[in-house]
Amino acid sequence: MPAKINTRFAQSDAYISQLMRDVRDVPAQGAFPMGRRTFFKLAGAGAAGLVLGFHLPGEAFAATAQAGKDQAMNAFIRIAPDNSITIYSKAPEIGQGIKTSFGLIIAEELDADWNHVVMEQAEINPKVYGNQGAGGSTSIPRAWDQLRQAGAGAKAMLVAAAAKQWKVDPSQITARDSMLSHPSGKSATYGSLAIAAANMPVPDPKSLKLKARSEYRLLGRRHRGVDDPKVVTGQPLFGIDVQLPDMVYASYTKCPAAGGKVKSFNDAEIRALPGVLDCFVVEGTGVPAEVMPGVAIVAKDTWTAFQAKNRLKVDWDLSEASKDSTTEFSARAKKLAASFPGKPVVDIGNVDNAFANAAKTVEAYYEYPFAAHAPLEPQNTTAHWHDGVIEVWSPSQQPNRGLANLAKVTGVKEDKVVIHQTRVGGGFGRRLVNDYMCEAAAIALKVKTPVKLQWTREDDFNHDFYRPAGYHQFKGAVDKNGKLDAWQEHFITFTADGKKEASGANLTENLKYSTIAPNLRRGTTMMPLVIPTGAWRAPGDNAQVFANQSFMHELSLTAGRDHVQFLLDAVNTRVPELAPKDPKTVNFSPARASAVIKLCAEKAGWGKTLPQGSGLGLAWCYSHAGHVAQAVELSVDANKRITIHKVTVVIDVGPIIDMAGSEAQAQGASTDALSTAMGLQINIENGRIKQQNYNDYPTLRMPFAPKVIEAHFIQSDNPPTGMGEPAFPAFAPALGNAIFSATGERVRSLPLRNLGYSV
Repeated sequence: MPAKINTRFAQSDAYISQLMRDVRDVPAQGAFPMGRRTFFKLAGAGAAGLVLGFHLPGEAFAATAQAGKDQAMNAFIRIAPDNSITIYSKAPEIGQGIKTSFGLIIAEELDADWNHVVMEQAEINPKVYGNQGAGGSTSIPRAWDQLRQAGAGAKAMLVAAAAKQWKVDPSQITARDSMLSHPSGKSATYGSLAIAAANMPVPDPKSLKLKARSEYRLLGRRHRGVDDPKVVTGQPLFGIDVQLPDMVYASYTKCPAAGGKVKSFNDAEIRALPGVLDCFVVEGTGVPAEVMPGVAIVAKDTWTAFQAKNRLKVDWDLSEASKDSTTEFSARAKKLAASFPGKPVVDIGNVDNAFANAAKTVEAYYEYPFAAHAPLEPQNTTAHWHDGVIEVWSPSQQPNRGLANLAKVTGVKEDKVVIHQTRVGGGFGRRLVNDYMCEAAAIALKVKTPVKLQWTREDDFNHDFYRPAGYHQFKGAVDKNGKLDAWQEHFITFTADGKKEASGANLTENLKYSTIAPNLRRGTTMMPLVIPTGAWRAPGDNAQVFANQSFMHELSLTAGRDHVQFLLDAVNTRVPELAPKDPKTVNFSPARASAVIKLCAEKAGWGKTLPQGSGLGLAWCYSHAGHVAQAVELSVDANKRITIHKVTVVIDVGPIIDMAGSEAQAQGASTDALSTAMGLQINIENGRIKQQNYNDYPTLRMPFAPKVIEAHFIQSDNPPTGMGEPAFPAFAPALGNAIFSATGERVRSLPLRNLGYSV
């Protein structure tokens, strides 16, 4: 039986496909009518989210319809007598702009006056809202129909109330900017109708007429982020900002080598320090995603807890601790690459025959390092154990998973777990795992007063769920017409459980569509790894696309073909075995792929004459249901200093919700990808992380960011997909291809600083 695959790295195959199945398979349903703060009364309603048509008991509903009070139209919308509208965002805001986008989707169908909409974070209750996580760029596709129906359903109830009062046909009533009007001259604000509307029958979702894209008045325009004023003025939004009465503060120290356990520590010395209230060992569950063994220090403030942490001396049991070494991994991978696995994961056509009869062949070996998430807000959670309830305030990306995590760690039922979602100060996939939340809860069980657990920056680097390193041995063939005829790829990666080497599938599903060849063979060899890994912005694609699309450039040059035309031929090659078997889970389209490649080439000025030492590179990817092409124009001086003159990004993710937010995501992803490609690397020796802070992990500084990043969007009536991740993966190969064009040096490993490059 094959060793357990590193499932966190395989997420674009298993995890992302499952997310897309969730998106497409959940039936469209309606919204609960519910009062303010009555979310937990809906426990029997099922988990599909919006469920118009499932009624609460009359007395619970009627309790919200009172003169002078805000009226809850459904789980997402509350309308006040002054005509202001509160909309609840069900998903975590991690900087991707979802709180703004969710509000715009609802407000569009509601025909609300956006200037008088207030956005609030919804309570965490999957039985009401369905999935409340943020990851895999699935927030928009998961919620698209659900949110539109929430807005349209509330508007239908308002129209029904007006029609009843005015004794007119509802079809004659027009809604616009939170007002209803009739040709007779009658008009009313939403606020004045809210009480009556809240008592109207909840409409059948099938009866709702949702807007066509041509009718949008809010979607597709540029909007300011709803939290922007609070962010720039430093108002408390993030987990690190939480303050509660009688709160104490905690640090938590785990073994620097993953898997180590506490033998003993200098507890008497720590207890004697001024301001320290308690210190103790937490045995935990032994699961990295929950609570690994460690020492908790509780103090009067964070500074005191950190000072005590610096004095902590722990005798660690290292018998089961990691001894992983990136130096050893790299050396072993090169040896393993020489022998293709005996059993391919994919074997289409006749690869050996294609190589034997090829006009030209080329081989190459690519590698990239482990990487940390390094969010600016270190992990933290405030927890309070009281009255048999564990209550937490946390910047999680997956609070819905946190309900089960906390129930397990604390031994209570999920209905005794309360999670308050805060804004997240950087996620990138790190906060898909709730270990910091679980640690805070475990400490709170012993403290029994509100306690804030705050990690240090060094904790964040030491105990991440890292992006795994990867190693690719390629061989490709082009035919006499200069087209890609055969592709062989041996991918060396890691197991998830530290067991012996094995073969198995661990290639990102998306690469099936960016390397379509009539003769295709892929295989995987896995090395044992103890250190935990996890989803990292654009899981799988973020690094594998670098290797894949860089080698595609090598093949186009070998063929003597224009690179853009070579890519277009490849994406339009029809291989029945690679055709998407389920359109609910895969949205890949050769036409959409071709369109982004062509437009990117056009906007970047593909084929223009450039000065000596300058280059233009282009790459494309299908990532997280988005079709994206990127081009980088740069120059390289004699000291290998890179100046990026322009980045061009062309994206097809369906209709754009918020143009300003989407442009920011495209620009941010490109900048993040440049930072990663240039300098980011995690080294591991004897199971310990070498990089401890930003001085060892040189994230890109603003003066060196690209000065011009142009984002272009191909909009359509296809269902919208996410923006947070698709614009990341194609940047690194476009950068590498541009460097080759400028210098003739092929970049086959990252980060570039190891090759002497700088910006």
